Amino acid sequence: MPLLGAHMSIAGGYYKAVKSAAELEMDCVQIFTKNNNQWRAKPLTDDDICRFRDTLEETGIRSPCAHDSYLINLASPDDELWKKSRDAMVIELQRAEALGLEGVVAHPGSFVKSSEEQGLERIIQAIDEVHQQTEGFQTQVWLETTAGQGTNLGWRFEHLATILTGVEQSERLGVCIDSCHLFAAGYALQSPEEYSATMQEFDDIIGLDRAKAFHLNDSKKEFGSRVDRHEKIGEGFLGLEPFRHILNDTRFAELPMYMETPKGEVDGELLDAINLATLRGLIE
Repeated sequence: MPLLGAHMSIAGGYYKAVKSAAELEMDCVQIFTKNNNQWRAKPLTDDDICRFRDTLEETGIRSPCAHDSYLINLASPDDELWKKSRDAMVIELQRAEALGLEGVVAHPGSFVKSSEEQGLERIIQAIDEVHQQTEGFQTQVWLETTAGQGTNLGWRFEHLATILTGVEQSERLGVCIDSCHLFAAGYALQSPEEYSATMQEFDDIIGLDRAKAFHLNDSKKEFGSRVDRHEKIGEGFLGLEPFRHILNDTRFAELPMYMETPKGEVDGELLDAINLATLRGLIE
């Protein structure tokens, strides 16, 4: 059975995210290891690390991962921003490794004023340099499928395949499949036939063995919109069927699946709990 969890807040301490996930009876958890909208990061303390790891142990929460900072752009044609992004990615991996995380989910990057080809080359070079500075790390980089807003790369399977085959230590990379982003990028998931065809295309171009995690999000925007807006499970344009297909696909039975759906409450019940129950209800 797939591991179900969500992105949880680290407010009050990293271990609090694990505790919150456990209280909602989740199986896995995703966090930010720092403020995602700032370059600077407070150093991790030994206490941060110990309490986080101990809480994982105590609760049985598995497959902890992080999402990298939204400021990072490894495809940037601007040398200064590219170097800043590369260095920030090294720090993301160092923090994730210290906390014992399995992966750092990363949007590949935006080519801005250059081209797709140049952007992909920049990403490959950046990841190679990041890997050189994090030799021997267990934490992987999980490239995320994107919706394709603006000049964002990663919305075509071919983009990810280019990076995966271009990077020297390719075995240190995986892919995080985001349901909302796939749909927004124009990969159909609704009917069993559409879902099967999309996953076959993923397998042909990237390889299903590269899939290390899922983000389970519904979409506020229409199919092929190339707009990244997450919605509550079953309440967006995806509806419930795509989630049923994913959750019952035996090829993904062991993978962690993290929700990044809107937070809040309805009638005193946390939306995370409602979304989790909806997903669990789809498992046959």
